[in-house]
Amino acid sequence: MANISIPSLDELSLNDSTREPTTANTPTAPPTPAILSEIQNIATHVQPPTVPAHRSHDPSNNLKRSDPFQFGSRYLEEGDSIFEFNAWDHVDPSTDPLYTSYTAHQLAFQRTHAVTPFDARRFATHPDKWWDKFYTHNTSHFFKDRKWLRQEFPVLSDCTRARTAAEAADPHVGRNVILEVGAGAGNTAFPILAGNENPRLVIHACDFSRKAVELIRAHEAYDGERIRAEVWDLADATETLPPGVEPGSVDVVVLIFVFSALSPEQWGQAVKNVWRALKPGGEVCFRDYGRGDLAQVRFKKGRWLEENFYVRGDGTRVYFFDEEELRGIWTGRVSADKVGREPEGEEEMSSSDGRDEATEEKAGAGGGTEETIRDTGAEILAFEAVSLGVDRRLLVNRQKQLKMYRCWMQGRFRKPESSGMAPRKSIPQSTDAASLQGSGDRININRS
Repeated sequence: MANISIPSLDELSLNDSTREPTTANTPTAPPTPAILSEIQNIATHVQPPTVPAHRSHDPSNNLKRSDPFQFGSRYLEEGDSIFEFNAWDHVDPSTDPLYTSYTAHQLAFQRTHAVTPFDARRFATHPDKWWDKFYTHNTSHFFKDRKWLRQEFPVLSDCTRARTAAEAADPHVGRNVILEVGAGAGNTAFPILAGNENPRLVIHACDFSRKAVELIRAHEAYDGERIRAEVWDLADATETLPPGVEPGSVDVVVLIFVFSALSPEQWGQAVKNVWRALKPGGEVCFRDYGRGDLAQVRFKKGRWLEENFYVRGDGTRVYFFDEEELRGIWTGRVSADKVGREPEGEEEMSSSDGRDEATEEKAGAGGGTEETIRDTGAEILAFEAVSLGVDRRLLVNRQKQLKMYRCWMQGRFRKPESSGMAPRKSIPQSTDAASLQGSGDRININRS
């Protein structure tokens, strides 16, 4: 309740008979019962002006009382004021004619003002140096810790949960291994480690940038036993796995804003390397940029490399995905002109691991014939798409009355149990509804 200002006795319009005379040299006498009664009467009937509480400040409405934040439950409905909240979930930008027109204009402008062939080769030849520069400049301050990971991907909770007495005593229950690719400064690995209750968990945090790996090793929580940081190229054509990672030994591969940093020609090799690392039944936790994201739309001239593929001002590259395109890449139904295509130019392009925002569609990038499945000779690489969806969010600047449409892709892909490699016995995964669906899944297949 707002504070009520009670006027002084000298300011009250009271009858002289009820007021005790005072002088500058005489202390004020205590108020009489009559005066106290009148003060109480004034305080009761004179209310200060009231301002309706903003709905986003109301705990019953703002949906922001959990840690980590429960995403995906604030819908923009008819009658709502867009600028009443800072963000709305699942808002389709196609419903905004002005933004749709702006997007079409921007994409057309980008195509006609592409990167020069010289710069395209320069950024593709040694992408690692651009990521080294990025982490040298930003160190560990660019990204926030991803506290939402286990909420979004329940399989991580299964890997980090405490073991039962029977599991701890069973010599056949092996360790649980998480391989994070594009680990950056450790904003994924260290939050997972902080919530870990499994004494046999090992996290391999790998990145294309040597500087990023140095930052992880310098972190106070790094011990070299539970978490091991190494330089590794996700699209390594020799199919060499990170040091200490045996083929078929990994329970979960975490790819958060990593795939987008690869050139399209490298997707096929990256999928093969992930497949080789995972044990049968292992999962990929995936999140990356979606087609039409504001980050794509606002690129200026001289940044367009090819359709949906750009180079940032700092020299790092980024691709924006479509749902069906991703489904094809991971389930084996791929466009032959994209996956496995030889890089153009005199020197072979190498990969770089990605980054997310400072703060997170149709197939076909075109024209190629479709392969039913990707066959490497010895085995067929066809992941099961456990979940895959588009995560859209409308962010608003209430002060400047600005709207910003963000779009990300999120999914889970599983290596089939019958992939030809005997699985190592591991901790059984829980099968309760919360674990299967996720308590606050940003994608939440029931919603998108």
